[in-house]
Amino acid sequence: MRPATVEFLRQRFGSYYASAQVSAPGALPQREWGFLFFSSRDDPRMRRHVGFGTRDELVDYLRTMAPAHAFFSTAYYDDPAAPTMGAKGWTGADLIFDLDADHMLRPPFPPYPAMLARVKEETQKLIDLLTAELGFARGELQVVFSGGRGYHIHVKALSVRQFSSAERRELINYVGGIGLDPALLVRPAADPASGWRGRQRRALAEYLAWLSSLGESGALAHLEALPSIGKGRARQVWAQRDLLGMGADPASDRKVLPLLLSPENEAWRTRLREEGVQADEPVTTDIKRLIRAPGSLHGGSGLRVTTLEPGELDAFDPLVDAVVFGDREVSVEVHRACTVSLLGTDLPLTAGPVRVPEATAVYLCGRGMAEIGGGAS
Repeated sequence: MRPATVEFLRQRFGSYYASAQVSAPGALPQREWGFLFFSSRDDPRMRRHVGFGTRDELVDYLRTMAPAHAFFSTAYYDDPAAPTMGAKGWTGADLIFDLDADHMLRPPFPPYPAMLARVKEETQKLIDLLTAELGFARGELQVVFSGGRGYHIHVKALSVRQFSSAERRELINYVGGIGLDPALLVRPAADPASGWRGRQRRALAEYLAWLSSLGESGALAHLEALPSIGKGRARQVWAQRDLLGMGADPASDRKVLPLLLSPENEAWRTRLREEGVQADEPVTTDIKRLIRAPGSLHGGSGLRVTTLEPGELDAFDPLVDAVVFGDREVSVEVHRACTVSLLGTDLPLTAGPVRVPEATAVYLCGRGMAEIGGGAS
């Protein structure tokens, strides 16, 4: 990144923090803070072990330093500014779920707006699961747009604050459907369409429909390649495919389904994963995690890290509602052709010098897709 680009971003972020009403997280004196700066591209080490006693101290720091990224600890400490983790005195941590496009999608990635829409769907799915199945109240959930490629959900319930990493792993395994026993499908249940039993049934229906679409020869080839099925049972599964899991032959279901829906069957596992929530497991299990601070700016996009109530998620458009810079024109040199979608407008750009709105310039420079050109101010 050229010095002029670094200075442009630092000035724009500084102008935002000069007037932004950045809120402090609860129990601010117990939180550790960490920061990355635009010059950190040459020195990527995070400046952490920082503590603030009051919101005014936090705001003064943001206005003076204009960081590229600002994070605070999900954990609560006796002494958050202590220079080592062991000396901080851990007293608990919020429960965090991180939903990020990098985790749930595979290259080639779709355009940014489509990517964000996909992650929003997954976030809504998680909110529904946390409230309907795990018993959390909607008022205990804080949804945060990360400013980048996803959303965080902070669970503020006191009941989970002391949970260990292992206990948090149980929760992330549940929402993701990790370690499920296919035998759940054939156990008697008052409501077989609810919870993970229902999700497994839907995944099974999709898998069997896909199997039928292969035709007999293709389906047999797939089934015979499964170590748990092999040639011996492949024709039996093919012949019974329309009845499996329907309760028509419980004895056959108990015998065949656990073999068919084995961990080696990636076609089945893919469909089952899509029924769950694809959250990032290490973020949830880490009891000393740093997470993006709401109200701060994301140095890779210039978008605001935005707090939402669960009921506000559906109407939220991050490419409009999280944009803080305006339409003053700025000269940049675009590295490669691209399209930037901000403030309801799709702006196609070719490689080379061009004048773009300031919000677009910050986005492009933060992403490393452009540098500040001549005449920018």
